[in-house]
Amino acid sequence: MSADILIQVDKLEKHFKGGDIKALDGVSTQIRTGEVVVVIGPSGSGKSTFLRCLNLLEIPTGGQILFRGTDITDPKSNINLHRQKMGMVFQHFNLFPHMTILKNMTLAPIKLLKKSQAEAEETAISLLKRVGLADRSGAYPAQLSGGQKQRIAIVRALCMDPEVMLFDEPTSALDPEMVGEVLEVMKELANDGMTMVVVTHEMGFAREVGSRVIFMDGGKMIEENEPEAFFSHPKEQRTIDFLSKVL
Repeated sequence: MSADILIQVDKLEKHFKGGDIKALDGVSTQIRTGEVVVVIGPSGSGKSTFLRCLNLLEIPTGGQILFRGTDITDPKSNINLHRQKMGMVFQHFNLFPHMTILKNMTLAPIKLLKKSQAEAEETAISLLKRVGLADRSGAYPAQLSGGQKQRIAIVRALCMDPEVMLFDEPTSALDPEMVGEVLEVMKELANDGMTMVVVTHEMGFAREVGSRVIFMDGGKMIEENEPEAFFSHPKEQRTIDFLSKVL
């Protein structure tokens, strides 16, 4: 495996209802260090299932996922250790409502990475400054807007110093005016060289920030290419039909 391939996916399958539903049907791809891979497609195409399989929130029915050469689908692999290397940001922010923002951000680094409280808080405050929310460290999630909560969810994942960030439609639950502030944080992460896999409906983000775009439908990868070629000269008829509706 090439040194810069962070994740190798081979013939990934995920079936539901005893195989009646093939959410993933033989998906293969590679994700290289520093890449921003944007996954698009219609609802029910398998995008989120693919993302959730990468950190085994969904257990694949078949195929392999290698993370830095280690087969994480092997039952003997330490999945908790692996998950610490993958930050995940969901549609709904999944912040603990009874904890302050600072506590939300420091809980995992203290418990899992065994950081001291002072060290964890220093990292958290630094990241909050980065997204313009340092003054909200003592607030509770209910006191924040949706855009603020999602920015907190992103920097909370960054507190674990992950090697890759997975985003599952991070702006789809937000009011339109809040989408930009979250995408801006994601753009900065990409500019800093963070490896990212992003499931999104934001075609502008895919075109501007993505290093590669993957189009999925029916549990299969229909087409993938670098953004300019993907959007300007799609090859597959199914891709052309989809883009004609969303652009």
